[in-house]
Amino acid sequence: MKRERHNDDEKEDRLSDLSECVLLHILSFLSAKQAVQTCILSKRWNNLWKLLPTLRLSSSNFDTPDGFTQFTTKILSLRDYSTTLYYLRFSSEDLVNPQLCILNRAVSQNLQRLRISLLYYKIHILDCIFSCHTLTSLQLYVRHPNATTLFPNSLNLPALTDLSLRRFVFRSGNNGRAEPFSALEKLNSLSIQFCKVLDAENLSISSATLTNLTIQTKQGRNYGKIELYTPNLYTFAYAGIPFEKICGSHLCSVKHVNIDAYMRVNNAEPPSNLLSWLKEFTGIKSLKVTLTTLEVLSLVPNLLKDKFHFLCNLKSLRVKKEGISSGLSTTPMLARFARLCNHVLSLVPNLLKVIFHSLLNLKSLRVKKDGISSGSSNTMVDGKFVRLSVRCQEEVDKFRKAIYKEGSPAIPDDIVVFLLQNSPSAKSSYH
Repeated sequence: MKRERHNDDEKEDRLSDLSECVLLHILSFLSAKQAVQTCILSKRWNNLWKLLPTLRLSSSNFDTPDGFTQFTTKILSLRDYSTTLYYLRFSSEDLVNPQLCILNRAVSQNLQRLRISLLYYKIHILDCIFSCHTLTSLQLYVRHPNATTLFPNSLNLPALTDLSLRRFVFRSGNNGRAEPFSALEKLNSLSIQFCKVLDAENLSISSATLTNLTIQTKQGRNYGKIELYTPNLYTFAYAGIPFEKICGSHLCSVKHVNIDAYMRVNNAEPPSNLLSWLKEFTGIKSLKVTLTTLEVLSLVPNLLKDKFHFLCNLKSLRVKKEGISSGLSTTPMLARFARLCNHVLSLVPNLLKVIFHSLLNLKSLRVKKDGISSGSSNTMVDGKFVRLSVRCQEEVDKFRKAIYKEGSPAIPDDIVVFLLQNSPSAKSSYH
């Protein structure tokens, strides 16, 4: 069979024949540096990068901070602003103060979405960013663990619907609370990660339009209380050590709750606010928790004696093996064991010497997962074995089987029953 030959001059440049909007869409997935480099492909590509609706600027694509600053300055000054810059993503991986003033021109040109991610520990965010009337989405991430970036007291972002913050410090007013988001009249989704209020004052979130709220805290007390005045809040997600109390009004509007709680060995006392959270969110239909969350909940004093008349509308309980905090936390089981050891050692100062002088011939130490009572349909409640109902026992058995299969720490049987007791039709799952 003869192969049909084509002259090089007759080859079609199919990519360049695509419409301009399609080419710009393709270039939007590249970094700004890569997009500019396409100008060598042909005359058609010479000025396409000037019309990009999306710019992805990252210092990781440059050898030096100065090189990144010079490139950013040039591309923003040469851009054709007769076309709208829809999305700007600016990321600096350097431990030097980035020159954010170079973003002034872009922010002032009807920008709609802005994402800034910085490693430097002390940042002054441009005032123009917090007074951009066209911004609908704003993501500000400071990644240095010792960051002390102050969040402004006033915002002028009338179009903003989506706000995400990481490692910012809120200042409280004379009333002992910080209210950083009260001026955002269209806010729909809010995420605050590793933020705090100065002097651990209260954080107040007041919004008639907010439907989705995500809070992630770092070790220690970040807020005195979290006050929610959000009558349309629908989804609430939390990750961290739940020291803060949650209070407010219209919290029955929350239907979906996702909690990834944990604690550390050096915590003086276990966080005991999880139960009060579940009581505040009276309208929950879907509850998603991690294994460590159930363990933290099991440490609440006299939990099973509490008259729990909540979670009556629960339709789904999902338990996740791992969450956001996986690998960063100490499980409550280990924390409780550590405190128990410290307590015993305080009562018997020479206990370790006694033990280690007495076990000189020990060759093997084995810890069994199951004991004589394994598989029993009875569970320990207030120091007594109580027989569970058939339905509750089935739910507990399902969880126990799934957890042991994965090799995970055991969930206290009583906690599963406790959460499901007022929702006979609720479905549960483990994954």
